[in-house]
Amino acid sequence: MAVALSHTQRHLLGIVSLMAAAGLAAVGCGPKLAPSKPLNELTPQEAHGQQVFAGHCARCHYADRDSGLHGPGLFGLFRRKYLRNGAPANDDRVTDLILHGRGMMPAMGNSMDDEQLQALLAYLHTL
Repeated sequence: MAVALSHTQRHLLGIVSLMAAAGLAAVGCGPKLAPSKPLNELTPQEAHGQQVFAGHCARCHYADRDSGLHGPGLFGLFRRKYLRNGAPANDDRVTDLILHGRGMMPAMGNSMDDEQLQALLAYLHTL
């Protein structure tokens, strides 16, 4: 059974439809990020950071995509203006998250030394 819509209802339905279509287009048309730095081109510090990532982070975070595993994917982490939580994507904020954790992310401050942390940050910049 068809329902007759008033002029105002049709107008509002049209606006909502356009907004939904624009939202879908915006999600699908976001800027594509260049691929991560190839592993064979990593500096020694970045390669050490990749090993730290594999040992401490890879069980919860993908390095090669931004979709989540148990935590958010980290592809393009520092090439974006903001982290998923709205905080600036910078060394200070990411270091704070690594050291102190947040939400489901455990604090890693007692499980890595400063050299490992700096190597990890260097590697995360290559993603």
